[in-house]
Amino acid sequence: IGSPGGRPNLQFVPFSSALDAGFWHELTQKKLNEYKLDESPKPIRGYYYNGDPPGMPARLTLEFSAFDMNGPTPAHCCPAIGMLYNTNTLESFKSCDKKLLLEQAATEIWDAITSGNAIKNPVLLNKFLLLTFATEALQNSYDQLCQKEGLTALPYFLIKCHEDSVHVSLLRNWDDFLSDQREKVIFGVYDPCNFTQYPGWPLRNMLILAAHRWGGLLQSVEVLCFRDRTMQGARDISHSILFEVKLPQLTSSSDCPKAVGWEKNPKGCMGPRMVNLSECMDPKRLAESSVDLNLKLMCWRLVPTLDLEKVVSAKCLLLGAGTLGCSVARTLMGWGVRKITFVDNAKISYSNPVRQPLYEFEDCLGGGKSKAIAAAERLQKIFPGVRAEGFNMSIPMPGHPVDFSETTLQQAQKDVAQLEKLIDGHDVIFLLMDTRESRWLPAVISASKRKLVINAALGFDTFVVMRHGLKKPKNHEIGDSPCNNSSGSVDLLGSSLFSNIPGYKLGCYFCNDVVAPGDSTRDRTLDQQCTVSRPGLAMVAGALAVELMISILQHPEGGYAVASSSDDRMNEPPTSLGLVPHQIRGFLSRFDNVLPVSLAFDKCTACSPKVNLDDDFEM
Repeated sequence: IGSPGGRPNLQFVPFSSALDAGFWHELTQKKLNEYKLDESPKPIRGYYYNGDPPGMPARLTLEFSAFDMNGPTPAHCCPAIGMLYNTNTLESFKSCDKKLLLEQAATEIWDAITSGNAIKNPVLLNKFLLLTFATEALQNSYDQLCQKEGLTALPYFLIKCHEDSVHVSLLRNWDDFLSDQREKVIFGVYDPCNFTQYPGWPLRNMLILAAHRWGGLLQSVEVLCFRDRTMQGARDISHSILFEVKLPQLTSSSDCPKAVGWEKNPKGCMGPRMVNLSECMDPKRLAESSVDLNLKLMCWRLVPTLDLEKVVSAKCLLLGAGTLGCSVARTLMGWGVRKITFVDNAKISYSNPVRQPLYEFEDCLGGGKSKAIAAAERLQKIFPGVRAEGFNMSIPMPGHPVDFSETTLQQAQKDVAQLEKLIDGHDVIFLLMDTRESRWLPAVISASKRKLVINAALGFDTFVVMRHGLKKPKNHEIGDSPCNNSSGSVDLLGSSLFSNIPGYKLGCYFCNDVVAPGDSTRDRTLDQQCTVSRPGLAMVAGALAVELMISILQHPEGGYAVASSSDDRMNEPPTSLGLVPHQIRGFLSRFDNVLPVSLAFDKCTACSPKVNLDDDFEM
C-alpha cells in the first residue's frame, strides 16, 4: 500500500506458526498408513485466536485435528484452511519451488477476489479465522450475525454505526448494507496481532479485495482491528485499533499483485524451521498419553464428577507380591496409579506364574527371583510411566519367635524401621499377605500414622475385602456428616444397629479377635495349611480391593466416609462410583457378596489406643 501525500506506509505483523506435537504425530500416522509415497497436496485446517498476552506474536495453530476438515473449531477461534505439501525426500524438499507455490496460492486468492467468491466466502481471502468482541453493542450485533450464519466466528465483516446502535453485516451484503452513501462503513477484521501500532496479517488480503471490488467508489477505507483480551477476569478491548487506509489503484484486469508470506526462521532468514520431536514421539510418552486418555474418556463420557487426580497421585504400598499383590497391581495401573511399591520376602516358585500374572517361567529358574523386585521390574516393562519399587524384606509377626542372636535381632529391627518408613511414605496400604499374623504389625503402624488400609484375605471359595477404620486425632471434627453429632457419638437409630457408622469408628481386620494372632502356619491342621484358593478368587478380591480404594478416594470425606451396608443397595449412592462399604465378603460357591459393617473394638490388638504406637486419637 503506497503512501502518497506524505502518509506513512501501513505495515503488517505476520503470523508465527505454532504446530502442536499432536499434529506431527497425526501426520506421521497418515504418512505411514494413508499417504505413503503420495506427494500430492493435502488440505489441512488450523485456527488463530486472540488469547496471547501483549507483545507475543500472532499465532497460527495446527494440532492433531488439522486433518479433519469438518471438525469443530475451538471457542473464540477462527478456522484456517490451508494446504499441506509433503515430500518424500530431503532433496525434494530443498528443490521445491517455494516461490511458485506462493504464487499459486496468491493466484487462488486473486481468483477468489476477481470472481466475487471471496465476498460470498471470506475464508478464501485468508487461511486464518478468529472470533472477537468490541463494544457491547457491537458484540451483541456480531454474536447475532454469527448465530444466524451458524458460525462460531466471522473473520471479516462490515460495521455501520448510528448514534444509539451498531449494525454488522457480511461482506456479500455490501450493496444492501450501504443503502445510504452518506453513511460511513467500517471494515472489521478479527485481529490476532498484539503490536499496538500495526495490524496483523489477516488484514492484507481484505484490503486488496476492497481495492479490487470497491476501488472505484472508495479511495480509502476505515478499518477496525478487534482485539479481545481478558484482563483480571474481565473483557478488555482497549487494545483494538481504528485507522484509515488509502487503497491502491487496481482495475478488474490488473495482474495478480506480488505475493509474499513465507515465514522466516529464528535467524530471520527465509529457510526451513527445525522441530525436535524426539521427546514427543517417545513411545513411553505416547503410552502415558494413551493411558491418561482412556481414563479421561471415562470421565468425559460417563462420570463427569470423577476426580482423576486423587487416583493418579495416590502412592500405594502393596504388602505381599503373590496372587493378590499381582492382581491389585495390575488393576491399580488400569486406574492410572503411578507409584506402586511391593514388599515380600519370598522367591518365585514353579507354581506361581500360572496364578500370579507378573511372573514368567524364566523367573523361577536358579532358585527363583525375589517376588517384590521382579514384580516391580515387570510393572516397568508393562507401563514405563509407573514408578515401581520392590523391597525384599520380612515383616516380624506375633507367634513367630525371632532368633535372639545379635545378627537376627539387628535385621528384625532394620525390617521394622524400613516398614515404618515405607508406610509413612505412602497414602494407601494394601495388606495382601498369605497369613493373618503378618498383617498385624502393618495394621498397628498404619493406624498410628492414620493411613488408609485396604485388607484382602482369601479362603478356599470365600474372600473378605475391607477398609480399616481411619482414626481421627483428638479434638478434631471430621466433615459435616449427619452421623457425627456434637458429642462425637454415633447415631444408631437407623435401620440396623450398625448403620451410619463413620469411617473413624469402623473396625479393622483384628477387631473381632478375642486373642492375639498366632502362628497360623504351625497351629493349623494339615488340610488348613494349604493357602491355595479357587484360581479366580484372588482376581475378584484384588479387583474389588482397588475399586474400594477408588470409591473411598472419590468420597468427599475420604477414609472418614460413612460405611455403606447391604441395606443401602437400593438407596442413592454417596459417590459417583456408588457405595463406599466397610467390608465386602464374597462367596464364590453362591456368587454372592454381602456388605457387613462392624464397629471398632476399644481393646483391639491392632488399632485400639491400648496397644497402638500412638494413643493420641479417638475411638
